Amino acid sequence: MCHNPLDRVKCRVVHNREIAPDIYDMTIDVGDMVDICKPGQFVNLYVKGGVHLLPRPISICGVNKKEKVLRVVYAVVGEGTKILTSRQKRDSIEVLGPLGKGFTTDLENLESSKAVKELLIVGGGVGTPPLLELSKDLKKTYGDKVRLTIVLGFRDDAYLVKEFRKFGEVYLATDSGKSGYKGNVIQLMEDQLADTLNQEQSFDYMYSCGPTPMLRGLQGFALTNGIQGEFSLEERMGCGFGGCVGCVVPIRRIVTEETLKLRQDTMTDDDYDYMKVCKDGPVFDLTEVIF
Repeated sequence: MCHNPLDRVKCRVVHNREIAPDIYDMTIDVGDMVDICKPGQFVNLYVKGGVHLLPRPISICGVNKKEKVLRVVYAVVGEGTKILTSRQKRDSIEVLGPLGKGFTTDLENLESSKAVKELLIVGGGVGTPPLLELSKDLKKTYGDKVRLTIVLGFRDDAYLVKEFRKFGEVYLATDSGKSGYKGNVIQLMEDQLADTLNQEQSFDYMYSCGPTPMLRGLQGFALTNGIQGEFSLEERMGCGFGGCVGCVVPIRRIVTEETLKLRQDTMTDDDYDYMKVCKDGPVFDLTEVIF
């Protein structure tokens, strides 16, 4: 029987360990749920007790259909995620999902005639984990027909870098300078990827997930350099499946050179819609998002 994404399932924790300060890597045996999971989607993890009635939405970092497990990497940002860190091997946890719209991985319709598609993948902080499954999926599907340039940004401690290197060339930036380039991902790209952007092998498509200031800068970078792509938005969620309307964001109805120049406060109601990150996203065309 096919799994219903809106059914809460009691699952078993395979492992749950800290991989960087306040960053945890959890693998969960989710059974048939794993068969319909796509890169860019998320799951709701339920933390029982007290005021923790709402689930914690966590992006899918990895999928192993053979072993029927999902991998999530999450940051400790409050009491709920702190409780998640206490879940140990063989503990049970309720999971709902997969939820949301994932990344577009069909590259056949890209406006590019190049034999090898140049893809740019940019992650920031806890926006990095969902891009790992995306990178794996793209390389598994297209092999040498795609070349991945992966840019990862962190405040201080980096994680998952070695795993990303299996799928493409990785550029690393940290605000503190502890690892890689000292600065943010925009500065790194403008500094170290300038030659690529000025040549014929410039990027065909960009995928990104991370904090809003980073995505805002990347949107300008993409528009300046004529790069298509998608953003996965980070937003506070209540239910996670469109019922509570707690995660709405403004999205352009029509994308033109004129509308791209407009800020939300200069638009009319006919220029944009409010859409739900949990249900309509979290992935949107990068030109449609209004920051």
